[in-house]
Amino acid sequence: MSAEHPVIGLSSATANQPTTSDSFCFWLAPGVIVNPFDIVEAEQVAPDGTSRTFGIVTTLEHSTDAPTHLSNFISNDFGQVSVEPNTVRQGTTVAHAAVLSNDRDIYMPVMNDRPVRFADETGIHTALGVDQVPERYRVPAGLIEMSNGTRAVVYLDSRYILGPEGAHVNITGISGLATKTSYAIFLIQSILQKAQNRDRIGVIILNVKHGDLLTIDQPPRARLPPEEHQLWEALGLTPQPFSNVRYLLPHGKTTHNDGRPNSFRLPERDWYLYAYSLADTYNKLDLLLSNIPDPWDTVGALIGEINQGLSDPKTGQWGPTGKWKGVTDWNSLLNGEPLVKDGQAQQVGDVRAVSVGRFRRLLRRTVETRQTGIFVDHRPRDVKNLSQEIARIRGGETIVVDIARLADDEQTLVFGDILRTIYALYAEEGSENENLPEKVIIFVDELNKYAPAREKGSPIIEQVLDIAERGRSLGVVLLGAEQFMSAVHERVVGNCSTMVIGRSGSAELSSPAYRFLDPAVKANVSRLQKGELVISHATFRQPVKIRFPRPAYLQEGIQD
Repeated sequence: MSAEHPVIGLSSATANQPTTSDSFCFWLAPGVIVNPFDIVEAEQVAPDGTSRTFGIVTTLEHSTDAPTHLSNFISNDFGQVSVEPNTVRQGTTVAHAAVLSNDRDIYMPVMNDRPVRFADETGIHTALGVDQVPERYRVPAGLIEMSNGTRAVVYLDSRYILGPEGAHVNITGISGLATKTSYAIFLIQSILQKAQNRDRIGVIILNVKHGDLLTIDQPPRARLPPEEHQLWEALGLTPQPFSNVRYLLPHGKTTHNDGRPNSFRLPERDWYLYAYSLADTYNKLDLLLSNIPDPWDTVGALIGEINQGLSDPKTGQWGPTGKWKGVTDWNSLLNGEPLVKDGQAQQVGDVRAVSVGRFRRLLRRTVETRQTGIFVDHRPRDVKNLSQEIARIRGGETIVVDIARLADDEQTLVFGDILRTIYALYAEEGSENENLPEKVIIFVDELNKYAPAREKGSPIIEQVLDIAERGRSLGVVLLGAEQFMSAVHERVVGNCSTMVIGRSGSAELSSPAYRFLDPAVKANVSRLQKGELVISHATFRQPVKIRFPRPAYLQEGIQD
């Protein structure tokens, strides 16, 4: 027995609680402290010696020889808390462990009275299967810290994040405690520093809250605390802001006067305005009106008529023809022919006048009455077309698109426009961009807004599902975050090979979305602290608890 690797207990199998190929129990030696998520190793039989079965502690119990709690009460002189008990009870603490792996692929149940020890860093990597992942595919995801002080880097297999084996990451947890955005940015930074061909990876980040992600290329005003530096170094990463960042900020109602975007914060450099004229949006009206109920497909039919009428039949690009010749901007579409004549809505194709009137009210409310300034009659030359800017993405570049101050319909349009543009680049039309990245990571918070669980179907959901279900083979990766995973479409969550869970309430954890978690793990998830996450990865047999460092860029205000 090594003093550095002492035995902390012996495996225990009873008539009522036998060990199995998936779990085992062990009692603890006096004075030993073990916590849930600690990884241990038990000696296992092998044809030519011994092997090691690794398990992750899920729960602990303390039991005594007292048949009932009343027995304990009576043995203490009928409830006298200040006296020695008449009968000294014999007791022990028993830890329950779920099997992670065996270093020789022997999954026989752990026999009784086998020595159990804390796993060291090498053992933890064996338990998680990291030793089977070539170094070029390892991406640091966080640090395991065990009760005995052992620390080990948790590596994800990039083939299950970026493809081709699997893709997509989902992050969930209570706002403010789960540090969802912080972890997403850390994971992206880790990928950009460690992934193979990282200079061929492009990143698109949507800033949906405040201005926190509009300064990711700026260093923090104060130095990171020493413990944060140590955490970065332990993970083999460099704490630094993002480089090669381009910001796209929305046009606002006062932008034509003061030149300022409709944003909470202004980046120091490399920022550009974007807006939507009718010429930019006529073929995306389905995304703009994606949240509108359309059970009879009347809105969809009229959008099809508009799209066809405003498209040049030869090029397929913007070019109104025939009776649509006079439509040049939002006003002429809403108030001129062919939708309106003499102030009255007209029938268009097979769409009746009453439905055209409803469509006009819906569209006017979105692009005129309630808009934030993003819709313009004619886009100025110095204001960008968002789709064209996204299509110019290069390997090694990060594009941040700010949508924090946009209305919900506007946010849906922007997100859908980004997804549709990227999908077309990789799946349908090809690209004239010679520097098109091999992989593109798209990060968005509040994913449940765009792919809600209870929605049967809409253009934006179909776009998200296309990425979720086919992105793995295309090289398009969706990194989504939300407070409640149960609120996200099950096909989107089901296609994520990596799940990251921050502190969540027991009501949320009882939903079917978390059925892959052991009940004991769910109880521990509800007690996670800020900066602690539980991660489930395609190559892990059980979820593990990790810590991660604070991002090394300028942060102000609330991050999650």
